[in-house]
Amino acid sequence: MKKIYVSFIASIVLVLFTGVICFADYSNYIWSNSSELTALVSNNVTENYTDDTSNPLNLDCGSAILIEQTTGQVLYSYNSHEQLRPASVTKLMSILLIMEAIESGQISYDTQIPCSETASSMGGSQIWLDTTESLTVKEMLKAICVVSANDCVVAMAEYLAGSEDAFVDKMNQRASELGMNDTTFKNCHGIDEDGHITSSYDISLMSKELLNKYPEITEYTTIWNDTLRDGKSQLVNTNKLVRNYSGCTGLKTGSTSLALYNLSASATRNNLSLIAVIMKAPTSAERFSNASKLLDYGFNNFEYVSFGKSNEVIQSVQVNKGTSSNVNAVLETDVGKLLSKGTNTNVDKTITLSDTINAPIKKGDIIGSVSFSLNDETIATANLIADSNIDKLNIFYMSKSVISNWFNLLR
Repeated sequence: MKKIYVSFIASIVLVLFTGVICFADYSNYIWSNSSELTALVSNNVTENYTDDTSNPLNLDCGSAILIEQTTGQVLYSYNSHEQLRPASVTKLMSILLIMEAIESGQISYDTQIPCSETASSMGGSQIWLDTTESLTVKEMLKAICVVSANDCVVAMAEYLAGSEDAFVDKMNQRASELGMNDTTFKNCHGIDEDGHITSSYDISLMSKELLNKYPEITEYTTIWNDTLRDGKSQLVNTNKLVRNYSGCTGLKTGSTSLALYNLSASATRNNLSLIAVIMKAPTSAERFSNASKLLDYGFNNFEYVSFGKSNEVIQSVQVNKGTSSNVNAVLETDVGKLLSKGTNTNVDKTITLSDTINAPIKKGDIIGSVSFSLNDETIATANLIADSNIDKLNIFYMSKSVISNWFNLLR
């Protein structure tokens, strides 16, 4: 009993001593690990392509570009800002606006879309919509993505914006937001019209936006053949790469007598997603072979290297004057880099993190950073954040802890 009494007296003294320290520095306490470490994730990489006017792959087309889908990193570029006629590749912007309307709740996949006289009389690629019928948004998307149906895209434009002209205004506004500075849309379908122009670079921008923001669109763009109207309408994809190129995820073809043959082709292999755009190829076969050559170049020469996933623990850090003695420093975001194949073995990691940090700490507070370098050049950085809340130690917490320990001794 005497041992317990002595322990109790010692505990009370410890609480009082700790309380004095806590209250003494509480009023002027400054947490030194708050906002100084604010490294931002950086996925920019050194460009690996030659100047935009050269064409080392000898592509037979007027313009071309190859980008990494997630970051937009340009891997190959040839006349990529030349303003050309896009033909039905135009529909990528129309599809993007349709998907955004679904996301906002303006429409759903089951919304019935009527067909106007204007839509039914479009001509060109179509499924011969009739003014007496309506199709769901899901069916419209299927027809637009698989067979590039002009009648369906006009019907969608009229339903969403009241008229095709109003919809085209939205297309141009969205293009401006995406930085598509080479682009002016005059219609939503891509039939030749003076002043209706874009570039392979701009097509890559809207392709990237569509695929990154709405990956579910590949449920339509990867259809090789299907039917509508209870099997009465046959659909066969105009993009032959869907069937013939391994990992192909889409995306959109386009051709007219003036535009010649265009294509935005996307594919994913081994966690690397690429977009190849071909404009003004002389034949349909050439656009597909050019796109395949570009994609092959990308997959053969580059790889996406992951350095860590969001919330992955990098290191445990000691906490001063906290209700817990340690906190985990975790990655704030996924971090990785597009690299030339074979170079990832030389990547070095540098962690910037104090040995100890002071409480209080909030979950998500930036407490450090990590950087990755190749040949002494930083190629990626990420914030390190706390994975839990840790309160500052105070007399009340100490009292609770000591009393709890005291009662445990009495058991």
